[in-house]
Amino acid sequence: MNRGFEILDISGDVGIRVRGRSLEELFVNSALGLYSLVTDLSGVKPAQSVDIKVIRESLDGLLVGWLNELIFRFDTYGFIGKEVRIKNINENRVEADIGGEEFDPDRHERGLLVKAAT
Repeated sequence: MNRGFEILDISGDVGIRVRGRSLEELFVNSALGLYSLVTDLSGVKPAQSVDIKVIRESLDGLLVGWLNELIFRFDTYGFIGKEVRIKNINENRVEADIGGEEFDPDRHERGLLVKAAT
């Protein structure tokens, strides 16, 4: 396991097993796990900051919504995060500031194309 998450190969799909001592750590580790599927994070610089806010009716829905928002930001803007700072979190809401940069195929090795979290 690496930094609170491990990558799982599940019948042709990929999964992430995430651990954390707190809800905050769980969400940080899930984001880093997701981003590590996309590229090697050692080459990512926290050059810009993005604010993220997700609200859902359940904790499970919040985690899936969180990951899908990160996927959306990558697909739409090319944003890849490296540093995740949770500003506010409870079972229905997460607000975070993510330091990262736009994906650059000349500098960042392309990993998996993640379509959605389920």
